[in-house]
Amino acid sequence: MEPRVGLQLTILNSPNIHRQLCYNSFYAYGQSKLANTLHAKELTRRLKEEGSNITINALHPGVIETNLSRHSSFISDCIYGFFRHLRKNNPQGASTACYVAINPKVKRVSGEYFADNNMVKPSSKAKDVDLAKKLWEYGMELTKSKRTRQV
Repeated sequence: MEPRVGLQLTILNSPNIHRQLCYNSFYAYGQSKLANTLHAKELTRRLKEEGSNITINALHPGVIETNLSRHSSFISDCIYGFFRHLRKNNPQGASTACYVAINPKVKRVSGEYFADNNMVKPSSKAKDVDLAKKLWEYGMELTKSKRTRQV
């Protein structure tokens, strides 16, 4: 499913995000997954510039039996419950992470997106180089301000 909008950097660190009328747990989860993928792409780009042979990839483990929806709305719980039969158990959910970590076929693969033990094409937003750079810079600003306050 293609995201309707890109990453909403202006609300990522908002202290009132849960009180905003526009908050939606599924949308927030999608934003976090998009950020993970963009971060993997940007980190891969930066490591390659430095000549590093470290590989970075993003993955989707699938819908796993967790208590992730414990704070969701009634409607979200109903939707999550409806898809109960599609959920993976924990070993099935870990399968793609293990595949990417130890399979010799992906030893030199970096900056890609995996699901169900396969490399898959991410959304067009997840391939947005400019958005990945903006996210990186935003993260640097956030962590810089926290480091400065701690010193």
